[in-house]
Amino acid sequence: MSERRACKAIGCCRMTVRYRSARPGDRALRDRMIALARERRRFGYRRLHVLLRREGHVVNHKRLFRLYREEKLAVRRRGGRKRAIGTRAPMLVPLRPNERWSLDFVSDQFTDGRRFRILAIVDDCTRENLAPVADTSLSGLRVARELDRVIAARGRPKMIVSDNGSKFTSNAILAWADQAHVEWHYIAPGKPMQNGFIESFNGRLRDELLNETLFSSLPQARTALANWRSDYNTERPHSQLGWLTPSVFASTFSPRRALAPRYATSTAPETVASPARTGSVTAGNELTAG
Repeated sequence: MSERRACKAIGCCRMTVRYRSARPGDRALRDRMIALARERRRFGYRRLHVLLRREGHVVNHKRLFRLYREEKLAVRRRGGRKRAIGTRAPMLVPLRPNERWSLDFVSDQFTDGRRFRILAIVDDCTRENLAPVADTSLSGLRVARELDRVIAARGRPKMIVSDNGSKFTSNAILAWADQAHVEWHYIAPGKPMQNGFIESFNGRLRDELLNETLFSSLPQARTALANWRSDYNTERPHSQLGWLTPSVFASTFSPRRALAPRYATSTAPETVASPARTGSVTAGNELTAG
């Protein structure tokens, strides 16, 4: 069937069928819009439109709104209490230890019905469990102290990821992150899979320990958690690490230098002369000087 007969059969104009879009590329405009949205997280497309026009971008507000929606940059409306929010920039996959840690709470109960909480800390690169902290109450100050303890033994991370829970958005945690110079990333509310490393760890912790053990006291729970952490890091094979244990996988990375260069006594190579040769040369020099 010819094009003319086909268009007549469906009632379509031939000009519409033959039309080819001549719209110019918008990659540069998209990139600049995304950069401005990351810098000014509470600006909508109208304010971004003004900023782009100031920089010389000629764009219609309707076209900008279409690009704004395609890039999913809509600003979430705030409601209720004031809380810390995350960045609109995508998170990168950690490639080295201590690049990113994940934090979350896990709840359980004793045999008498009293509840307790567990603070889980995981290195997203090596999948090591850094510290399972159990107590009946864990405040923001307690979380900050536990992070200081882990950092003293392991080193400071570049980023920490958590949800928007009240303990992680407290003034104590915000002040600690600023003083420790650690970037804190909050996942989007209602999207726990943005923190998938710790969610996966929590599932293993609950399935392999919490659901299999009856806890009668807090000391017993802490002892069981310490033993399970040791087994998890050194004995349990991890499917995402090629069935290596987290400790073995962490050992494949080059160890950090134990002493900073400014504290080293000397960087010169050792002498190659033997003690006897050195002594004879010294004696000869003394005779010559005499």
